[in-house]
Amino acid sequence: MTAADAVVVFCTAPAAATEGQPGGHEIARQLVEDRLCACVKVMPKVQSYYRWEGRIESAEELLLIAKTTPSAIPRLRQRLVELHPYDVPELVELPVAGGLPAYLAWIVDSVEP
Repeated sequence: MTAADAVVVFCTAPAAATEGQPGGHEIARQLVEDRLCACVKVMPKVQSYYRWEGRIESAEELLLIAKTTPSAIPRLRQRLVELHPYDVPELVELPVAGGLPAYLAWIVDSVEP
């Protein structure tokens, strides 16, 4: 496996589930259960400042760091929009420049083609 076989995805999400909508932990688990990601790390207490609908907003969120494959990205995007409670969820994809070949192989083996 090569680095081109892996992608890291960043996404923020609310810390807790609300009104029947999943929080970051539930989203992370579902993406792995759906075999769209090999792993999703959940980083607590990220303070985000952003412009939304003409105002500066602030929110305490979780940062999800997901490892996946390029071929899974379209399905991951679609599933994230379905699961996520935000109108416009963050989804930023970064190519992997390198890594331990065995780890890169594990990502590929863990994600459904």
